[in-house]
Amino acid sequence: MDKKLENLVLQVIKEYERVVIFRIGRLVFGGARGPGMIFIIPCIDTYRKIDLRVVSYAVPPQEILSKDSVTVSVDAVVYFRTSDPIASVNNVDDAIYSTKLLAQTTLRNALGMKTLTEMLTEREAIAQLCETILDEGTEHWGVKVERVEVKDIRLPQQLTRAMAAEAEAAREARAKVVAAEGEQKASRALKEAADVIQANPVALQLRHLQALNSIAAEHNSTIVFPVPVEMFGAFMKKDQ
Repeated sequence: MDKKLENLVLQVIKEYERVVIFRIGRLVFGGARGPGMIFIIPCIDTYRKIDLRVVSYAVPPQEILSKDSVTVSVDAVVYFRTSDPIASVNNVDDAIYSTKLLAQTTLRNALGMKTLTEMLTEREAIAQLCETILDEGTEHWGVKVERVEVKDIRLPQQLTRAMAAEAEAAREARAKVVAAEGEQKASRALKEAADVIQANPVALQLRHLQALNSIAAEHNSTIVFPVPVEMFGAFMKKDQ
């Protein structure tokens, strides 16, 4: 991103570049130069060219031990740029490389304070925390952290199977609860219907006729008609 060039008389600096000039080892008054043309005194001046564009850095997968002792692999992306060319040259040997190293350690430290559940549900908050810590740590280097994104959190295969089994068991438990509640409501409805029929015997006859109508609608060759036991009560009394 930055290059060290010596003994040049004329140099063209692009719009997205800045140049920090040293004359006999001292910083030239006026700060960073560019864009446009700059003149260099041969054998006296040296300068470093700094690119101001945003750099995207894919953080290598980090094996992190969470707060609840679960090992996960985390991928992240960091976007940063040089905001102060003079500070990036004078205060640190290699601002870009130093920022990349700090991004790795910051990601590990930030996620190490979180549990597995917090890692999976609070990605945006974790990314914001990493961005704040990185921005504060690189401010003295003339680097501005624009954005941090957590790309992926990969769990161990055994843990993934265990979580899937737990979720399936939870779904089955909820299904059984729903089925039990449905049976309870159905039994209450049957009890209320039985109370209504018991209060009015004619309702039982109407229910029989309704069942017979439903059976006849299915075009069955055999029809079974239920006969109430109460109809035989009179015959049973005569026999006695």
